[in-house]
Amino acid sequence: MAVNNTVMVLGATGGIGGEVARQLRDAGWSVRALKRGDAQAVERKDGIQWLRGDALHREDVMNAAAGCSVIVHAVNPSGYRRWSELVLPMLDNTIAAATAQGATIVLPGTVYNYGSDAFPVLTEDAPQRPATRKGAIRVELEQRLKQASRKGARVLIVRAGDFFGPAAGNNWFSQGLVKPGLPVRTIRYPGRRGVGHQWSYLPDVGRTIVELLARRDTLDAFARFHMAGHWDADGSQMNDAIRRVVARRTGTAPRVAAFPWWLLTLASPFVATFREMGEMRYLWKTPVRMDNARLVAVLGREPHTPLDHAVEATLDGMGNLESVERASIEAVR
Repeated sequence: MAVNNTVMVLGATGGIGGEVARQLRDAGWSVRALKRGDAQAVERKDGIQWLRGDALHREDVMNAAAGCSVIVHAVNPSGYRRWSELVLPMLDNTIAAATAQGATIVLPGTVYNYGSDAFPVLTEDAPQRPATRKGAIRVELEQRLKQASRKGARVLIVRAGDFFGPAAGNNWFSQGLVKPGLPVRTIRYPGRRGVGHQWSYLPDVGRTIVELLARRDTLDAFARFHMAGHWDADGSQMNDAIRRVVARRTGTAPRVAAFPWWLLTLASPFVATFREMGEMRYLWKTPVRMDNARLVAVLGREPHTPLDHAVEATLDGMGNLESVERASIEAVR
């Protein structure tokens, strides 16, 4: 059983994988990351050892994980293409590597695997009876991980709300509310007025995972935790935070409009990402909130960045505020 602080991250070029890799590096871990390409090539960059390989090739994953005590499984098919075909084989490769090493698997979880019978407040042990195809696959992912925890691997699942952050990748904040790199003149909100929604600031999620891993030897072999994140009780608090930040930085507050679901529906037969987004629309029609009592019992508190600070860092990272300020400078010149 590996007991060192060497970790291999699958999906380190994405939002959650990249955030966890950087925070583990900063916490003193030796971090390896698997990047698509020819196997065996090695590149060291920003304190991370990048190995060429493919999460779909078991030998690549096994070789990259050799000597690791933790494997972070944060990989997903690009743009949701062939998601249902590829997700489970990739997880099976991670399980094989973790079982061989006696390593801990970290899975960033979602609420997709829960159905309406578990709403509106979710605990880790709530029944998993999903209503969607993606939710059913998520249930199968966790079932396979539970079986792996009985065969030599350990498992840590951290479930959180919709991600946002400076480098969060594809998410509702950057694909729905605002557009990366453009001035924020309109916020297009996907939810119903008065319906609560849960958000999670990605650096807070990364910090939570790092802190739980520091206590991994004290956790159950199959450990699951929920984050409370930022609870928007009526669907207005995130919009208001964006408006405050943009107004303070640019002098003009954006307006709020409804997200064009009709356009998403029209384009979904041709764009896989839109199709997958549409399947999750039900989460914008009903309040779903996670109970973090188990997490707080272990850590003493949940890492939490104030909403306005998190939103400002996110908009800065996405280039929304920089583009506006640059345009203002050019206009003066």
